[in-house]
Amino acid sequence: MDNFTHSLTGALLGRMGLKRLTPLAMPALIVSANLPDIDSFVAPLFGVPPRVAHRGFTHGIGGLFTMPFLAAAIILLWQRIRPSSEGRLKLGGLLLACFLGTLSHSILDFLTGYGTRLLEPFSHRWFYGDTLFIVDPWIWIMMIVGLEMSWRAERLGRNWTRPAMWAFGAVLAYITVNAEISIRGVEATRPLVENVAKPRLIAASEVPLVFWHRHMLWRGDAIGGSGEYDPIAGARLDPKIVPLRLDDPRLARAERTDPQIRDFLFWSRMPLVITIEGKAYLGDQRFPALRRTGFMLPLDNR
Repeated sequence: MDNFTHSLTGALLGRMGLKRLTPLAMPALIVSANLPDIDSFVAPLFGVPPRVAHRGFTHGIGGLFTMPFLAAAIILLWQRIRPSSEGRLKLGGLLLACFLGTLSHSILDFLTGYGTRLLEPFSHRWFYGDTLFIVDPWIWIMMIVGLEMSWRAERLGRNWTRPAMWAFGAVLAYITVNAEISIRGVEATRPLVENVAKPRLIAASEVPLVFWHRHMLWRGDAIGGSGEYDPIAGARLDPKIVPLRLDDPRLARAERTDPQIRDFLFWSRMPLVITIEGKAYLGDQRFPALRRTGFMLPLDNR
């Protein structure tokens, strides 16, 4: 998810009552809810490509045991530089807030189709929730309304945790509905794909704003394609079918000799070889609109 969503999540958790854990719990929740994305920035310092590092260690089990302490250290340093008028920090409450903020980041990122390696560093396996688009304004609206109502209730001396809890419940319900739509999309698409090829993978890709709609992606052993699904109209397949060309000798040669190709294959969920004007490129079926950007690598003369 985008960092605005992560920040809103940290703030909403605080307004649900977690800000009582310790002074500066609100900034601790917001910082820890964003901190796992530090991986893309520090990866080059260790000679690791950002694409390979992102959604790995800091988003998995390893991150749950390290990021909360780093976030807590940031808050403690800030407290030393600019002492808070709220009083002395409670270390246990601070660490708990940072842990919950970090956990929220991993859960939200898992729900997207980009993928997250939840078991790092013990396993490099990717997990895909296929439930939310990485930028979802509907979640923004629910969280912002909940936060505003919570702040207003506090100013009026009322129960300020209740509006935040209602907003959190609404987000959970929204996620549940989206998960069900994705599951039904896969189920409705499968028999259509079976008329063309034995399906090896069918994924429901979320569509911005139109949350009830799914862009379906499917793959067989040697071919792949796409389709559409919504709960009312049902599923349909795009008649265009593309060869995956994963047996292209240029891919095998590049994989042996080029670490960038190996890194791309490690990251890619749906790799395929695309030929444009006679030249071969390695791409990912999930990002057809980004074929002329960093989501494609040339295979010729590498």
